Amino acid sequence: MNLLGELKEGFGISWGAIRANKMRSVLTTLGIVIGIVTVTLMGTAIRGLNTAFANSISTVGTDVFFVQKFSWFSDDPWWKVRNRREIYLADGQSFLRSANPAWVVALESIGIGTVKKGNNVASGVVLVGTTEEEVITSALNFKEGRFLSGPEVDGARPVCVLGSDLANSFFPQGGAVGQEVRINNAKFEVVGILEKRGKFLGLENLDNTVYIPVTRFVRRFAFFPGIRIAVKVGTLSSLDDSKEEVRGVMRRVRRLGPGDPDDFGVNSIEALVTNFKRLSGIIGSVGLFITGLSLFVGGIGIMNIMFVSVAERTWEIGIRKAIGAKRRTILIQFLSEAATICLLGGFIGVAIAWAATLILRTFMPASMSPVIVGVALAVSILTGIVAGFVPAWRAARMNPVDALRNE
Repeated sequence: MNLLGELKEGFGISWGAIRANKMRSVLTTLGIVIGIVTVTLMGTAIRGLNTAFANSISTVGTDVFFVQKFSWFSDDPWWKVRNRREIYLADGQSFLRSANPAWVVALESIGIGTVKKGNNVASGVVLVGTTEEEVITSALNFKEGRFLSGPEVDGARPVCVLGSDLANSFFPQGGAVGQEVRINNAKFEVVGILEKRGKFLGLENLDNTVYIPVTRFVRRFAFFPGIRIAVKVGTLSSLDDSKEEVRGVMRRVRRLGPGDPDDFGVNSIEALVTNFKRLSGIIGSVGLFITGLSLFVGGIGIMNIMFVSVAERTWEIGIRKAIGAKRRTILIQFLSEAATICLLGGFIGVAIAWAATLILRTFMPASMSPVIVGVALAVSILTGIVAGFVPAWRAARMNPVDALRNE
């Protein structure tokens, strides 16, 4: 019999043995199921996070720096960072006057508020006070109308730009431009509607946002009237040099001496990308460790069950070898049984992970790719082959006379 025939026969006998011991086979797969669920969900979650992060960053670009009171990644003690001076609108305006003409600079202040139109109320809306350059630093696109103008910002005019979700809620039939809404009970004229932007990292809804002039925001809506400065340097070739240049401008604005430490942070999208990749690596390492541990425990269970199976079927092995079965045939038979049991656990694990992925989709753009499923099933089969090799090798090397005596 050729190898293909032996594989077909081995899987047939294996499936019959599994069906004859259903409960034992199912219980044996528990460790494999846990491992496959872990590796599948880990891969799905990391893939979803990477997709959400890439989509979020692509709208801004990695050439944007944010100058603000707090640093995103800092080794300084928290109390020292907390005691830094606030960055006020006047500081931002001084920065603008000293900035490199090639830069695009937006002054931003962010809060939470309520937006009303008639009896329709939206709470928990992100209010962004900003300048006209925000349309470039945040790469905003419009469905209707326009963004805030320079004179409107300078004059602190009561105008606003609505995010897509808010516009659809308040003006489902369109025609929002020129209409009035109330932001924290103050009247604002709608001058533009943004195109749908989605969620940042799959969590923060960017379409539940209102943009108003920063000059009006800091006077009427900001409990702490601090701002941050968004700087789009427009080049990717020398980000470190650009960061130092931004830092130097801000130090002059703050009037810091040569020996004085920075009392502000220059945060970069590039640093966010680097740290996100590092975090993804840590999550992946932890997930792989848990997966490896689960598969190891499951593999030990498979090995024990296969030893039991070999012991129970010693006489059958003797008969097969007595009528001419080769060692390879017996080896394939028991390896097939171990691989089939693990493959069964792999299918169960993938089914559970698929159901869990549907729940994850409510929090992030998670999707189970065919590659992840293929890897999970391949890992389960490999686990079965490795775990079942020693019992199968022992069965293959049995002396048929000794095996027949164990009837």
